[in-house]
Amino acid sequence: MEYDMLKGLRHSEMLVVEHKDTAAVYGSGSLEVFATPAMIALMEKTCLESVNDKIGEGNTTVGIAVNIKHLKASPVGVTIRCEAKLVEVDRRRLVFEVRCFEGETLIGEGTHERFIVDSEKFMNKL
Repeated sequence: MEYDMLKGLRHSEMLVVEHKDTAAVYGSGSLEVFATPAMIALMEKTCLESVNDKIGEGNTTVGIAVNIKHLKASPVGVTIRCEAKLVEVDRRRLVFEVRCFEGETLIGEGTHERFIVDSEKFMNKL
């Protein structure tokens, strides 16, 4: 299957920050603020969801790299919007630009790479 036609694809996801999403719970810090690992998980989910139904039955994507900056703390209760844009396709390797916002304020940005795999073959290799 040819995946070049996916380049330029955009997708967004929303998340309301809950206690379970905080640095204190993740162990990545001690404060009740949106954790960097939770932000990265939202970014990965946004990228996954952007292509999941477009890459062929039985396929999925797995994350292989993240290069992210967390720019601003966000408290419990706020809504975070994540936006992803697929900027590069190299056979089965996909590169996304990702950004997270609290309202109109940019709180995180960077790149995320995913790789398209056959789900069954991937699991059988483990």
